[in-house]
Amino acid sequence: MKKLLMIASLATLAALGVAQAAGDAEAGKAKAAMCAACHGPDGNSPAPNFPKIAGQHAEYIAKQLQEFKSGARQDATMAGMTAALSEQDMADLAAFYASQKGNVGQAAEDKVELGETLYRAGNAATGVSACAACHGPAGNGNPMAKFPNLSGQHADYTALQLKNFRAGARANDAGSMMRGVAKKMTDAEIEAVSQYIQGLH
Repeated sequence: MKKLLMIASLATLAALGVAQAAGDAEAGKAKAAMCAACHGPDGNSPAPNFPKIAGQHAEYIAKQLQEFKSGARQDATMAGMTAALSEQDMADLAAFYASQKGNVGQAAEDKVELGETLYRAGNAATGVSACAACHGPAGNGNPMAKFPNLSGQHADYTALQLKNFRAGARANDAGSMMRGVAKKMTDAEIEAVSQYIQGLH
């Protein structure tokens, strides 16, 4: 009987989690006004140091917002922005940005060859895994695994995140996967793959 009660309780909690996770894009649009200064009105940030979040997977956006709020991911600005957000606010914002169309930048021509090689095949000699293995050939990511869409992301932002993973300053990656990959990358490799991702679609 105790076991059945525990199973029923867990099932109820899981159902509540699913219900809370469902975001309303229209409600998110109204709440997104506070995000526009850095991320742009539709999530296509005009500043290269702020990420483009238009078209990003809702699951990934919600996870990042939760982790900024909890401190699992460190950023002073985002900690302040998420402090008053409820789980529903986060789900609504995530739904709104996921419904927007991301735009793609242009890669620096002198970085494309190395960047594409790293993205598609990695570097077997140093143990750098191919980005495409998790993020897909066109950079669309994997929403079920919460692997982000990288397509068209600003090179400056991507390079900063890779360096943060490499240094351990960012540590909210599942199983330390990104830290493991970035630790093996040189600055030149980070710059090249970040440029390639900026033009990837």
